[in-house]
Amino acid sequence: MKLIKTLRWFGDKDAISLSDIRQTGATGIVTALHHIPNGEVWSVKEILKTKHNIESHGLTWEVVESLPVTEEIKKATPLRDLHIANYKESVKNLGKCGIKTICYNFMPVLDWARTDLHFTLENGGEAMYFSANKFAAFDLFILKRPNAAQSYTETQIKEAKEIFEGLSDEEKEALGYNIIVKTQSFIDGTVNEGEKNYLNIFNKLLAEYDHVDKNKLRENFSYFLNEVIPVAEQAGVNLAVHPDDPPFPLLGLPRIVSSGEDFEWLSQTCPSLNNGITFCSGSLGAKTTNDLANIFRNYANRVHFIHLRSTKVMENGDFFETDHLDEYVDMTGLMTEIVKEQIRRKDEGRLDFNLPLRPDHGHKILDDFNRQSNPGYPLLGRLKGLAEMAGLEAGIKYGILKEND
Repeated sequence: MKLIKTLRWFGDKDAISLSDIRQTGATGIVTALHHIPNGEVWSVKEILKTKHNIESHGLTWEVVESLPVTEEIKKATPLRDLHIANYKESVKNLGKCGIKTICYNFMPVLDWARTDLHFTLENGGEAMYFSANKFAAFDLFILKRPNAAQSYTETQIKEAKEIFEGLSDEEKEALGYNIIVKTQSFIDGTVNEGEKNYLNIFNKLLAEYDHVDKNKLRENFSYFLNEVIPVAEQAGVNLAVHPDDPPFPLLGLPRIVSSGEDFEWLSQTCPSLNNGITFCSGSLGAKTTNDLANIFRNYANRVHFIHLRSTKVMENGDFFETDHLDEYVDMTGLMTEIVKEQIRRKDEGRLDFNLPLRPDHGHKILDDFNRQSNPGYPLLGRLKGLAEMAGLEAGIKYGILKEND
């Protein structure tokens, strides 16, 4: 019984190689077919090509992250059924190739958001930071989203304007580009790298959701699940939705996977255990009302993939990614629940008790400053997180098993 230690790899264009990852202690890879456009079918041939490449380095392809759900599916455009049909075919093909877990999300337009990619920590390392007022400055004065002012209080608008006026032209450009392109393009986002008119394109994408509120997005999500999950059941594949990051509305867009209440809706709208969860402590932890251990305990039976990191949230709504074992998330309590769930599954005869885990993001430290990497995915910072999670798991497992002897 073990947590399968994994790291995310972004394919052949990733500056961090499979050979590098092999030396970290990870045995599994989390990746996707990033070269296939969103909405198209992943063929058995292309899946096996990547799978064999991973296995040639002594690793296994444990989780797909992500098989993207297109904006057409989320908005329910006339192309929805075609894209869902292609999604079903990809799920079938992944099952045929022995890949049993698919992580995905249902966040409109923007997959995840940070305002600072190089926040300096006290020890000299770098983390990623979300500033609520800086994001408002981007929304109001850089993106200039129509009716954006309705999303903020007068105080927030005033503070955002002060931040905007204090930025140089280069800093304004970097802020917009980082939010829309740099943090999105390597994960198959909506705006491609190098796109010069990214602000206009992004505004048009947002406008297409003007009539999609929380209830409508839930309706579209339910339609997707009830179409795809029966196919996943037949293919022996688990889908695991990733929580919204951050877990609150941005840019006038609804969020529907942010809390225990959302997970309850998820489990009710499509009860199959193949309709599962990627439990991300970092994303869920950015909402202070979320009791992570309790949420995990309540929905543990449908957790198929685990992301662990700690998030410090400030009183003004800012947050940044701290060390994996920092006190802001009760990682010991959470890991205890995870180990208990593994024991429960094994005792029940479930075959999926060896859950895949990856340290979600990592600080840039040491030689990471001399390496190229995607935002949030430095090699040594993630290795540190992986080692800490492995040590925590081993200690908790030893204590529980000894107590049960």
